[in-house]
This record gives sequence, C-alpha cells and structure tokens, in this order.
Amino acid sequence: MDHPELPPDLGRLWRVPPPKRLGRRAELDVDRVVRAAVELADRDGVDGATLQKVAQELGFTKMSLYRHIGSKEELFELMVDHATGPAPDLGRTGWRAGVRDWATAMRARFTEHPWITDVPISGPPRGPNAIGWMDALLHVLRDSGLDLGTQAGVMTLVSGHVRNALLLTRQLEAGRHGTGRSQAEVERDYGRALAALVDPARFPDAARLFAAAVFEPPPGPPVDPADHDFAFGLDLILDGVAAAVDRAGG
Repeated sequence: MDHPELPPDLGRLWRVPPPKRLGRRAELDVDRVVRAAVELADRDGVDGATLQKVAQELGFTKMSLYRHIGSKEELFELMVDHATGPAPDLGRTGWRAGVRDWATAMRARFTEHPWITDVPISGPPRGPNAIGWMDALLHVLRDSGLDLGTQAGVMTLVSGHVRNALLLTRQLEAGRHGTGRSQAEVERDYGRALAALVDPARFPDAARLFAAAVFEPPPGPPVDPADHDFAFGLDLILDGVAAAVDRAGG
C-alpha cells in the first residue's frame, strides 16, 4: 500500500519502510530502540527512558537515535503503543460484557506497565496497537444502536476511567509508602477520625456520611478498595451507556 505524504513520525509508528538507502545496513532500528526504552521504563519509570539513557543502554550515542526517533514525544508514543500491545479477542458477547472485558483487559495491560499513566496524552490514538483496541471496542458496540460519534465517546470515557483509576491507585500507594498500612486501613481510620471531628450543625450531610460507617471495611473476605472503586465507576459508566442505548433503540 502506498502512503503518500505520510508524516515521518506516523510512518515510524506504523513501521512503514523508509526509502531504501545505499550503503551498509543500519545497526539500529525503531523496534530495538523502543524495546530498550520500554525495559528501562518498566524498571525505572518513564523518567528512566530518556533518549540519552536509551542510547547508553544500547551502546550508541544519543545522536545515533535521531535517525530512528525524531523526539522524546515520539519515543513516548512508540513506547505506549508497544507496551499496550495487541487488543484482546472479546469474542461474541453483548455490548455491556464486551465493554467491561475491554476495560478490564486495558487495566491489566496498564498495570503491567504502570508508567503508561505518567505519559502525557498529546492527541488521539494513532498507533497500530491503539487502533486495534479502538477497533475491538467499536466491534462490540456495532449493534448497540449508538452512532459512531457516541461509540467513540464511550471509548474515550471508558479508557479515561481506566487511566484515572490506575493513576489514583498509584498516588495512594505512594502516599502510604513506608507506613505499612493498607488502603482499607487508611480509609477506616479516616472515616473514624472524621466521624468524631465533623460537626453535624456545621456540615450536616458530611456528618451523616461519616456516621454511616461508609469507610468501614465490609463484612466478609477483604476487598481491595482499588478493585471495588474501579468496578463501581465502570458500572456507573455502563449504566449511562445503557441509557443512551435505550434512547437509540438498540
């Protein structure tokens, strides 16, 4: 397939072969650079995957990488698309189960590479793996009755929920670092302390919340608050999508 006027960074993202050059074959290529960068980010976070550090890891100069990677921002986009990997096979399910499976699979993939949530989002998805995830979600929504613009909006909302939930979990973990306490214990102590402190005459509805023991661990086996909050938020989103599907007659 011809790719007229394709921007160089997009060509590299899709691994479109550049025009052949005379001379010795290059020792580096985009895939090798990206794999090294992802390994560094998995080990040291996104700040550990600078062009300089990637070059050192590969035994080349930073200038050598610019033949294959145009900028730091381009490297991040390549890394995220590589780390996200191919989309899951969602099978033939209803739209609600399909969207839930899609979100759960994305959460698992991002958990394997937590630095992904630290990479700034500079635009809509462009890479082949990102488009594969887009295609998978659009497929399960195809017969929902929602128009394509609404389907794209569902994708943005659900993927945003996945990203924000993981980012919040990481921030809470960082805040607890060194305390030896679980998130469930932190929330329990928070609820008890505020129940004693909040004056019902001044903050009547907040006082009612804390008096209701909402922050106490539920009975039964321990539940990870991150798992509970992710599922709760996703259910609310899916209820909203269901309302849109009903309005569309799907």
